[in-house]
Amino acid sequence: MAAEHSWDELKRYPEIVKGKWPTISEMFMVTLKKFPDNNSFAVFNKEKEVLTYKELYKEIMKAAALLIRAGIRKGDRVMVNGKNSREWGCAYLATAFAGATIVPIDNQMHIERVAELGLFSESKFIFADLDVLEKLEAHGSDWFNGLLGTSLLQGEPNAKYPDKVFQLDIEPLEKMVEVSENDLAAILFTSGTTGNEKGAMITHANITSNVYQAADGMGVNEHDTLYALLPLHHSYCCTAVLLESVKHGAQCLFGHGIVVSRMINDLKRGKVTVFMGIPLLYNKVLAGIDASLKKKGKATYNLIHALMMFNLFCQKSFNKSPMNSFFKKKILSQLGMDNTKLLICGAGPLAAEVVRDYHALGLNFLQGYGLTESSPIVTLNPPEHFKNASVGRVFPFCEMIIADKNEDGIGEVRIKGDSICQGYLNDKENTDLLFDENGYMRTGDLGYLDDENYLFLVGRSKNLIVTEGGKNVYPEEIEDMFQLTSEIEQIVIRGFQAKPNVPSESIEAVIYPSESMRKDHPNKDEQEKILFEIVKEVNKNLAQYKKIEKITVLDQPMATTTTQKVKRATLK
Repeated sequence: MAAEHSWDELKRYPEIVKGKWPTISEMFMVTLKKFPDNNSFAVFNKEKEVLTYKELYKEIMKAAALLIRAGIRKGDRVMVNGKNSREWGCAYLATAFAGATIVPIDNQMHIERVAELGLFSESKFIFADLDVLEKLEAHGSDWFNGLLGTSLLQGEPNAKYPDKVFQLDIEPLEKMVEVSENDLAAILFTSGTTGNEKGAMITHANITSNVYQAADGMGVNEHDTLYALLPLHHSYCCTAVLLESVKHGAQCLFGHGIVVSRMINDLKRGKVTVFMGIPLLYNKVLAGIDASLKKKGKATYNLIHALMMFNLFCQKSFNKSPMNSFFKKKILSQLGMDNTKLLICGAGPLAAEVVRDYHALGLNFLQGYGLTESSPIVTLNPPEHFKNASVGRVFPFCEMIIADKNEDGIGEVRIKGDSICQGYLNDKENTDLLFDENGYMRTGDLGYLDDENYLFLVGRSKNLIVTEGGKNVYPEEIEDMFQLTSEIEQIVIRGFQAKPNVPSESIEAVIYPSESMRKDHPNKDEQEKILFEIVKEVNKNLAQYKKIEKITVLDQPMATTTTQKVKRATLK
């Protein structure tokens, strides 16, 4: 008998789910029917504050009623702008229940740009933290002054902004506004690595098909606690944590930003079982473990690393992990990760040795790949068949091709499927560029597929460096070799023209040193000398045409997106 897929359960709820895929509201209603008394959204302030799914539903319907009372109708746009909070999650779901379209905005975005995107997206209502509302008021845009209404997420209500999520004195909406799976659910603005955000138009089916396909490989259930640490306006955390929690009837614990002490406190108190991060965060955690082991002396350091390699050998050879209990007690418990059964990584590939070290400590990794325009996930690397160098197996409802392959079989990754967006809001030119003549979405990423449909990425097409000998160099491939280098906080590999009359490129490393490096070696000449030696060691493992010929050491960090990707276009 074939194993049941996560989406097979939808057939059991025909009275709730009307289409092939549920709307966001219908997905919530399936969970409400199955797990009304499970914990839903939780946060640690002085004490734990948590709502059951039944209680959360009531608060959602109150916020949805506020939208309807303000004049929001089916298809209208509602902006959500705040730090991660239970209120943010409630506002997101309430917008869906009111039949409106969610416009999540980066809370770190300049207020002028927030107002511009509000006008561009034709948002008619805003849920926001108090500081955002006050800044928008001071900015005084016609868009903000013309809104149908506002509601507070974080901050104390006052005479000007009296309506706060979870404190609404209003009768709940009796029935959700009916929409179809093909209606617009969200407008997701890309993170703007080039400086120009585009609004990806995402339907309900785009989002929920993504949630259910991801659920099929995650091994998450209603007893789990997922941790919402990364910004929720980004589709990665919103889908893989917030909405996965809702789909499974699991608890979603909201973090307070990437403050390590608070994060560890949350992980310990919340007994988090599923933790999601980005490569930078995982590298920092591993570097912290390494540093603490080194303080215990060389003998202890070497012993622990020997035990890690022994554990890894037993996993691969006998499918056993004899040292897991020891590592949980001695190392992972200090980080609050002794209850963690799954680590999720996205927004960039992790170096193979980083994944290896976490596996050696007994932690399973789930690595994925996707884009905002694909809602976002299109591949997952499942723990039961994990390939270290891959970003995972292509989703079942996604068709992937490798276009314009070179002699090594590397080409542009292009995709079709249920989670692919409808294009960009009010932007026909970029929408036309997004899709090829056969309807496949161009990702701009370069890679290849193996015979098991696992994707291996090598870099971005626009970052490609072509050397004098006509060789292709993928910067990301070299950058990944520095992930565990404690002296480096940021590195960008790029091409530079070494010979004025030759249009080919040589390889340059642009480096911003780590905090410890800057503290221990404040002299820039000294920094350059140390970094040059590190680069020389990496060069030993690179083919001749890939070797770094020049380094540039920066005094200031490079601009990044909310998922800590360097904005290459801003580099001089």
